[in-house]
Amino acid sequence: MEFTVQQVAGLLNGEIEGDSRRIIKGLAKIQEATATDIVFLANMLYEPYAYTTEAAAIIVNKDFVPKKEISATLIRVDDAYVAFSQLLSEYQKLMQAAGVKIGIEQPSYIAPSAQIGSDVYVGAFAYIGHGVKIGRNVKIYPQVHIGDNTVIGDNTTIYAGVKIYHNCTIGNNCTIHSGAVIGSDGFGFAPQADGTYVAVPQVGSVVIEDNVDIGANTVIDRATMGETIIHSGVKLDNLIQVAHNVKIGKNTVIAALTGISGSTEIGESCMIAGQVGFAGHIKVANRTNIGAQAGIIKSIKEENQVLVGSPVIDVKDYMRSFAVFKKLPEMVKRLDAIEKTIANKSQE
Repeated sequence: MEFTVQQVAGLLNGEIEGDSRRIIKGLAKIQEATATDIVFLANMLYEPYAYTTEAAAIIVNKDFVPKKEISATLIRVDDAYVAFSQLLSEYQKLMQAAGVKIGIEQPSYIAPSAQIGSDVYVGAFAYIGHGVKIGRNVKIYPQVHIGDNTVIGDNTTIYAGVKIYHNCTIGNNCTIHSGAVIGSDGFGFAPQADGTYVAVPQVGSVVIEDNVDIGANTVIDRATMGETIIHSGVKLDNLIQVAHNVKIGKNTVIAALTGISGSTEIGESCMIAGQVGFAGHIKVANRTNIGAQAGIIKSIKEENQVLVGSPVIDVKDYMRSFAVFKKLPEMVKRLDAIEKTIANKSQE
């Protein structure tokens, strides 16, 4: 596939600075690009590469002011990162269209009562259970298991090895990456007088709304009763644990290795970094930002906070506290010296 800088700029509503006729054949990192690649510059840590890159074109912010001469053609946009993401999305669509998968490979099993929409792809060794409803243009890759009475919306992609248990609902335009498990039993065990545990039946379901991305090997447990709900626009990284009856609000983003305990509710448009741990039965306000390895042990009621630490506190308070913490060894030495001085004077 081949495009001119002019065509790319038109797609991005960008302003061209340089030769608009240069040919683009691929997308690359700014430090690795060849003469027919297009790159972007959003993080100024990478600015030095703008002066040495071999790329044909660089997508930059409109307010970018070069410190040296740049040989590449510039495409100026409002937000270089967003524009390049848009370009990657369009490139992916073209690649998928070039090698589009449609049809049902064998061996695979589709229950007679399952309903399959048009232009669906079902890979080899996939299993689609009784009463399943699958929308249009769904891609189900090899070795996917879809349990009985599950519903999957239009334009959703389910990659190899995903396991979706019975009675789950997946919306439109979702992507579920390899190894993810949707609808496994919640972690419910009742302690007995003799010290043993009895499993509590998990009879609820999982509901995943539209435009949700779920990373590889992420697990979303079914509700004990009712629903575990992932609302529209949520983006979950790899290796995340979402327990029974959890609710995650619209457009919230969660990084890898985060664990969310049962019945916790996370608000809309939150940003949660990696390895964050949530206690159960708490609520997190909308637009909360939480730093890596934080511990959330009680509800967060105020919106728009930035929190770090375990247990979490406001990031400014944390930085002030950490500044004191770093001084503790020196403070201990000084305290020891003062105590010795006092002890010596008391003996005089």
